[in-house]
Order: sequence, then C-alpha cells, then structure tokens
Amino acid sequence: MPRLLLLSLGLFLVAPLQAQDAAAGRLAQLFSAWDAYQDEQSGLGSPDDGAASRIPVLPPATEAAFAEEAMAWQGFLDRLRAIPADELTGEDAISAVLFERLLEDRLTGYHFRAYRIPITSEGGFHTSFAWTPGRISITTVEQAEQYIALLRSWPGHVAEQIALMREGLRTGWTQPAGAIAGFDRSAAAYVTDAPEASVFWTPLAELPATIPAAEQARLQAEGRAAIAEAVVPGYETLATFFRDEYLPGARITFGASAMPDGRAYYEHLVRHFTTLDVTPEAVHELGMQEVARIRAEMDAVISAVGFDGSFADFLDLLRSDPQFYAETPEELLSYASWIAKRMDGQMPLLFGKLPRRPYGVAPVPDEIAPNYTGGRYIPGPAEGDGAGTYWVNTYALESRPLYVMEALSFHEAVPGHHLQIALAQELDHLPRFRRNIGLTAYEEGWALYAERLGGEVGFYADPYSRFGQLTYEMWRACRLVVDTGLHAFGWTRQEAIDYLASNTALSLHEVTTEIDRYITWPGQALGYKMGELTIRRLRAEAEDALGDRFDLRAFHDEVLAHGEVPMAVLETIIRDWIVAHREG
Repeated sequence: MPRLLLLSLGLFLVAPLQAQDAAAGRLAQLFSAWDAYQDEQSGLGSPDDGAASRIPVLPPATEAAFAEEAMAWQGFLDRLRAIPADELTGEDAISAVLFERLLEDRLTGYHFRAYRIPITSEGGFHTSFAWTPGRISITTVEQAEQYIALLRSWPGHVAEQIALMREGLRTGWTQPAGAIAGFDRSAAAYVTDAPEASVFWTPLAELPATIPAAEQARLQAEGRAAIAEAVVPGYETLATFFRDEYLPGARITFGASAMPDGRAYYEHLVRHFTTLDVTPEAVHELGMQEVARIRAEMDAVISAVGFDGSFADFLDLLRSDPQFYAETPEELLSYASWIAKRMDGQMPLLFGKLPRRPYGVAPVPDEIAPNYTGGRYIPGPAEGDGAGTYWVNTYALESRPLYVMEALSFHEAVPGHHLQIALAQELDHLPRFRRNIGLTAYEEGWALYAERLGGEVGFYADPYSRFGQLTYEMWRACRLVVDTGLHAFGWTRQEAIDYLASNTALSLHEVTTEIDRYITWPGQALGYKMGELTIRRLRAEAEDALGDRFDLRAFHDEVLAHGEVPMAVLETIIRDWIVAHREG
C-alpha cells in the first residue's frame, strides 16, 4: 500500500509495538546514513565536528558525478521501501513520505538531465558561490586554509559547469535566449582588479587575535592571491562563455514544453512545485477563476477611493504618481523596517509559539539587484542561532511602490517566511532533512496566506495599501495563468508580460523581471497560490467543524508544527487535528 495512502488513513495505523520500534529504528538508521552522505557531498562534516569542518567545498559537477549521485539516491530509496510503511506512525510516517518524495523527485530530475541548466534569470551556481563568504566565519588557521582552498577550486568548478551547459546546448536543453539577455553581467559583477574589494575577501579581512599575526599575514596574502589568480579568472571565463557561446546558442523558444521531452518535464515540475497531482490545464483554469474573483475586489477598492477612470487608468496612476514611491534607498528600507516592527507587536495575537531567532532588514546586494525580485527572505544558518534577513530591493526606486510594502514585508519577514523557516529550524526532534526541505507549495503558500493575515490585525487600512495587497494576490493568481500559458500553451514572452501588466499594479520593470523568472524557472511560481488556497480551505474546514471551539492561534501553530510538508500531508494533519479538538 502506498505510503501516502497509509498516511491518509490516519497517521495511526497500529502495528504491534515491537514492530513499530523495529521500523522506527531502521528509519532512524537510514536518516543517519543520509545525513552522513549529505555531509560528505557538501563537505560540511558532522555538526559536532566543530566549525573548521563546516567550510564548504564545491561538489563535482560532471555527468559521471550526477550518475553516481542518482545511484546513491536509488539505493536510499530501495532501503526506505524495505521498511514496512504500516509499521511507522506519527512523525516517522510523515518523514517516510517526505523522504520518498524527495528521492523520487531527485531521480526524476536526473532522468531529464535538469542539471544541464544550472541558471535562471536571477542567477545560478555562480551567484550562490558569491553568497558563501557572507555565511561563514573564520576562527582558526585550518578554517582559513580550507576557505582559500575553496577559492582555488573555483576555476575547476566553472569548467565543469560550462561542460554541462555545452551538453545542454548540444541537446536543446538551455534557457531561452530572450529571457536572459545580458546575463553575462551576473558573472562579470564579481570581476575586480582589487582583491580586497571582492566579496570573497570578507572572511579574511579581520582574522581573530587567536591566530598569530605572522599567520594572519600569510593567510591574507594567500587569500589575495587566490582571489586574483582563481576567483576572478573563473568569473571572467564564465562571463565570456555566457556572452560569446551560451546566449548565441540558446534556444529561441520560451516554454519548457518546446525542449526535447519538455512536456513531460513540465508536468513533473507542476506536480513537484504544487505537491499536488494536478495537470497544467487544471491549474490554468483555477488561475482564471482566481483572477476574476480578485479583480472584482480590486474594482471595489477603485470605486471606494472615488477614482473616475478605467482599471488601466488606475494602474497608470499607481505606476506614475511620485507619492507612491520612495525618494531614497534609505527611505524604502526605513519604511519596510517600520512595517516589520509593527507586525512584530501583533504576532502574539496570531500565534502561540514564536521563533527564537531574530531577523534584520537589508538591501538586495548591488551586483544582483537589477534583475532581482522586489524582496526575498534569506534564512539564518541551519546551525546556531544566526539571524535571518529580509532583503528589500532598492534598485530602480521608481519600480518599488510603497503601497505593496505591507504585503511584501508580511510575506518575506513575519508572519511569513521568517516565522515559518525559523520555527522549522528549531524542530530538533525531526530528521535533519525535514528542517529545510524546500517545498514551494508549503513555504510560499504559507507566506502568501501570511499576507492576508495583515488585514486581520489592523493593516491595509489605507485603500492604496489594500489595493497593493490585492495586486500581490492577483500577481500570484496570474502566475497560475502565465506559467502554464508559457510552458503548456505556447504563450510568447510578450503575451505573458501583457497579461501580468494588465491585471496587476506591478511596475513594468518588475513585470518584465518576473516573467523572465517564470520562463527560466518553470513551475516554481505555481506553488504560491496553490499552497495558499489549500491552507485557506483547511482553515475554513476547521472553522466550520469547530465553531466556537476554533482557536486561530492553535490552528496556525499546528500548521507550522511539523515543518514543511506536501499539501496532501497537511490535509491529513489538519483534519486529524480537527477531530482531536472536536472530541476533546
């Protein structure tokens, strides 16, 4: 019997206790082996090995390496399936479902050779590498030497990734040229003649006094040399490849379905990102229904403010009137921080459990800001209590309207991503892989649901801010239409731009960068609305079933108590919670 079906029968099929204990023990051993394998692959070592073992290494990026990984994934999957599903209960049953899904998804991705497209319009392996210096701290000579070795390994990794992308060019598996124009700049941004001006210098700039001065001088000299001789040339090589080879050779079509076996690949991505067994056609139709519903609410706001003009005229006003835009980056950051702090004070009204980790507000780094979305949450490190960061894009202020800042802040900070991810990082009783599994429908569905919560605690009082919240919801509804339109129905890039621009108050700059994101990251944008609709439906079920017994804080705590789970698993969890509270 499939694991998910057993789970849907209730997490509580009762096998003999001895069998349950044996199955739980085998599962724990399997997860320990998985953790060790992941640590070996990422070069992180055991969390108990000390900080020096946690300087990362760049994994091999070759056809042979990915084939070897796929064999390892299949081995773990075989071991999991040898454990009787009906002998697992509670969180163990959930963990088994999630682990099976994780491995099956990875194996399917390998089948399509998706690793031959290691970039999106927002960045890729090269921008992720540039984030590494900001996420590590050097306290020993050994760490410094490992970090310098990491820098020295960069040209080899670039060569391997270029070889994979060349194979993608040969087989028709590339990003569309029309969605990544100027992408070479994302690599050229890290080229500098001054090593100490590089982001990669940061961990070496101020070494601790526990390292002798002579050693500090040696390590810093070696670090400068590694940046000048390895990091910068690696990025130069990559920028040249993007400009002279990848862009001229990339496909001219936009939809994933246009690639070899692309339709099957997109159908897989729809299931992967929504965590639901749905078709692109069903998602497209649901999106059209949501667009119509939200449009009616937007029209009501326009009428309430007394605007005498068409919907398009109102959007033009929002995009062009200076009163809706900050004059300086500092003003935008200050406004976002003020909103976030006000919401902090309302959190006890919505939740019984809050995370220990704090979060900060910071601008999107300059080198990626031009093609980056309006905001994003960057989690703190998995180990320790490091703060998360709410990034606000201060590039092109004329495209960053103030009327969406409440919705954006609630999505990225609290009660959205920071709350959910920081709480998940505290779930020490769960297997490590479950604390940051990256299920878009859950993560982004929760964050979109969190935007609506602002209205329940006094935000969106200004009608333009309310319209901003609706335009953000409309934006996510449009994604259901646009993403499937592009990748299943053959829409052009311009058709997608026109649809999003005509239905939302997003700036034209943001509309364009968003469409390029959907083109180069097929299916990902579907998880937001599909997940949010599931959470809203489950809340309505709980409210109807429990009546006066319904406790909103307890409901939210239960949704967040198990970490990220697929929507079908969340349905089982909440329906069991409803039964327990109705009978309690």
